Formats: sequence, C-alpha cells, structure tokens
Amino acid sequence: MYLTRLTLDPRNAHARRDLADAYDMHRTLVRAFVRDQNGTPERFLWRLESGPTAWATPTLLVQAKVPGHWDVLEALPGYLQEPAHTKVINPDRWVQPQREYRFRLVANPTVTHAGKRYGLAGEGEQLAWLERQGARHGFQVSSALVSANDVLESRNRGQAPITVKRACFEGVLRVDQADGVRQALVNGLGPAKAFGCGLLSLGRC
Repeated sequence: MYLTRLTLDPRNAHARRDLADAYDMHRTLVRAFVRDQNGTPERFLWRLESGPTAWATPTLLVQAKVPGHWDVLEALPGYLQEPAHTKVINPDRWVQPQREYRFRLVANPTVTHAGKRYGLAGEGEQLAWLERQGARHGFQVSSALVSANDVLESRNRGQAPITVKRACFEGVLRVDQADGVRQALVNGLGPAKAFGCGLLSLGRC
C-alpha cells in the first residue's frame, strides 16, 4: 500500500480551484492513476489535512494499492510546493491484534432509512456511527472526539449539486480482529470516498 503526501501551492489558480471543490480535486488526482483517457483508474483514498498552517501549506494524503504517477501533477506549473513524497505501508505488519493505535478519520457518517441515505449531524449520532463501524471492522473505540464538522458542497458539473456532511474523528482505538482493521485501512470507512472521506490513519500509541 502506498501513502503519498502532496503539498499544494494556494497561490496557484488550479490548486485553489481543487481546494475549493472536492469533485475537482478528485478529477485531478485521478490523473495520477490512469495513463490514457480510456483507462480505468485504480481506486484510491484521499484526505485534505487540517491544522493551523493549512491555509499556507494545504496538504493532501493519498493512499492506493498501487503507486501513483505523481510526475503528472509535478508537471503542472506551480501546482505543488514540493515533489510528492511516498512511503510504503504493509498493513499485515502495521496492524497487530490487541494493540491500541491513535487514529484520524474524516468520514461521511450516515444512516439509511427506506433505502435513502441521510447524513448525521449531531456529535452523539456521529460517535455512535463510529462505534458501529468499529463493531463491523474489528476494533473498539477507546476514546474519540469529533474535532471538526463541515458540509461539503460540490458542483459536479452537469448534475445536481452534491452535499456531503463530514466529520473529523480523532482518538484511540483497540484492535480486536486484525484482518478487519487491515481491510478498513485499505478500503476506507463509510461513503463519499471520492470526496475525500474514508481514509483511516493509524499511529502507534
């Protein structure tokens, strides 16, 4: 599994456009995973990091099972502040049973009623959603907080506007079933993955 850090330059018009709309961001990132217009892109997860310096050094994390062709973005004049930095992660070695990990997750917590999906806005509902994800994927949430909430609106040209409720979860989880957590790490959690949701990051406590 390949995890890449991209630092965009907010002075660049193309970068500002992508930072303002997750649909545009996804379209740009797809370029790194196809070599021709008829090719099918590899699946990938991505997340725009938040923090006190995010406005000056907006940073993206992009994760995929295959390496991205980041020379495509590096060739865009002024798009990146520095070359892409990629490291290889082995989920089989990284995730071990009965261990605790610090985690960060930007997700689209939802519930489905009568076949229709609804975003969850309350912190209690969002944390309950995270608990359900843990039960499904083999981990227990030892502690967690919702550090940020926002509503993503994307133009998605030619179609009706898309609205996605996002929550940033941070805390500590304990691994019960390592295989389930490894799959969550590789495949992401929840819907709206094309819009920067679902990437689970783990760090040892």
